[in-house]
Amino acid sequence: MSAQTPPTLLKLARQALLRDETLDMSALDKLPMELLPALFKEALTGRHTTTVKAMVAAWPFPCLPVGALMKTPYLETFKAVLSGVDTWLQRKFHPRRGKLQVLDLRKKHHEFWSIWTGEEDGDCSAETPDEQQVVKVLPRYALRRCLKVVADLCLRPRVDEEQTCFLQWAQQRKDSIQFCCPQMTIWAQPIHVIKEVLNVFHPEHIREFELNTHWNVFMLADFAPCLGQMRNLHKLLLAPISKNVFKISNRTTDREDKCIHKFISQFSRFNCLQHLSLKSVYFLRDRINQLLRCLMTPLETLSMTYCDISQVDLNYFSECSKLFELKHLDMKGVPLKALELMPLRVLLEKVADTLQSLDLKCCRMKDSHLTVLIPALSKSSQLAKVNFYCNDFSMPILRNLLQHTANLSKMNVEKYPAPLECYDDFGYVSTERFAQLCAEQIDRLRAIRQPKCISFATHMCPRCGERCVYGVGFRLCLCQRRQR
Repeated sequence: MSAQTPPTLLKLARQALLRDETLDMSALDKLPMELLPALFKEALTGRHTTTVKAMVAAWPFPCLPVGALMKTPYLETFKAVLSGVDTWLQRKFHPRRGKLQVLDLRKKHHEFWSIWTGEEDGDCSAETPDEQQVVKVLPRYALRRCLKVVADLCLRPRVDEEQTCFLQWAQQRKDSIQFCCPQMTIWAQPIHVIKEVLNVFHPEHIREFELNTHWNVFMLADFAPCLGQMRNLHKLLLAPISKNVFKISNRTTDREDKCIHKFISQFSRFNCLQHLSLKSVYFLRDRINQLLRCLMTPLETLSMTYCDISQVDLNYFSECSKLFELKHLDMKGVPLKALELMPLRVLLEKVADTLQSLDLKCCRMKDSHLTVLIPALSKSSQLAKVNFYCNDFSMPILRNLLQHTANLSKMNVEKYPAPLECYDDFGYVSTERFAQLCAEQIDRLRAIRQPKCISFATHMCPRCGERCVYGVGFRLCLCQRRQR
C-alpha cells in the first residue's frame, strides 16, 4: 500500500480560505502576496464566485490575466470577475503596492501564471507584447483611466451569453475603464453594431482585424473611416465583398469608384501593417496597384485569393518595393491563364531569400506559365511550402520543376497537380496511370533529395466533388472507391 503525499501547508491554507464564504477584501489585504495567485486559480476553477469577486477587487499585482484560466466558459464565474472589477472601481484606497492596472480576458496562455510557480517576489509586472503596445498607443483621454481591460472579440450573428454580458457591461463603463481589443473578428454584422463596439474598444488598439461580410462597396465606404482609425493594425483580413446586385453591366459607376477609392485610401493610414489578406474582393481588378501604392510598410504576407486581376495589376508586382520582403504569397484561385507571368517571376526572384510559402492553387496555369516561373523557384532558398494543385501541367514540365528544386533543403510540404497524362480524352482520371506516374516522379525526386511531405492530386471529380490524392498513401475519390 503506497502512502499518499500529504498536502503542503500552503495548500492546506488555500483550502481553508476557500471554505470560508465570508472572506472579504480586508482579510485578503492581509494575506501574503505569494499565496494569492494559486488561491485565485483554485477559486476560479472551483467556481467559488464569492471568493473570486473579492480577490479581483483586492488583487495586488499590476496584471490579472484571468482569461488564461477561463478557457471553459462558465457564466457565473465570469460575472463574478466583472463584479469584482466594479468593487475595485468603487474603492477609494488601494493599499497594495502593485495596484491592478490590466485585466486580461483573452483565453490564451499568459506567462504570469508560469512566473508565479514557486516565485516569492511580489513585484510581477510581466506584460505580453500586446499589452505593451496598448500602453504605447494610448490617447491622452485614456491615460487618465486607471484600469484597462484587454479582450479579443469574435462577433457572430449569434452572440453567446458570456460575450453579451461582457459587451453590455463594457458599454456601461466605457467612461471609467479603458477597453482594448488587440484581435477583433467580425462575422456578418450590421455596420451600426460594429460602430457601437468600436465606440467602446478604440480602433487604435486593434492589431488584428478580420471582416467577413457580404457588404457591397457602398457599405464598405461607410465603414472605411473606422478602418482608417486602426493605425496600429498588423494584420488585416477582408472577405468577401459583394457586387451591387442591381447592377446590369460589369462596369462600375462613378459613385462606386468614389466608394472604392475611399476604401483603398485608408491603407495609407496603416503604420504597422505586415499581413494583408483579401478574399473574393471583386473590385480589385485594375486597382491593385492603387492599393499597393498606399502601403506604408513592407508586407510579410500577401494573400489575395479568388480575385480577378489584370495584366496591369500583375505588372506592378515587380515594381512594388513593399512586396520585396514577402515571406508568404498566396494567390489561390486567381486566374493566371490569360496573363504573362514574367512580372511574377521578377517578384519571386526579388524575394528568393525570404519567401517561405507559395500557394498558386487553382490558378489555371499551363506548362508555359510554369516554365516562366521555374528559374525563380529554383533560387527560393527559404521556400518550405508550395501548392500547385488544380493547374494543368504535363509530365515533362513537372519533372523539370522537381529537378530544379534539388537545392531547396527547407522544403517541408509540396503539393503538385496530377500530370495531364493521367486523364483520358473526356477528362476522367485513370487511377492506375495516375499512381504509376506519381510514383515515378517521387522516385526521381528521391534520387536528388528526400521529400518530407509530397502529394499529387487530380482535379475535382465532376460526380462526387472529391480528388484522388497520391502521397504518403493513395486516396481515391468517392466514385473510384465505389467502383472497387
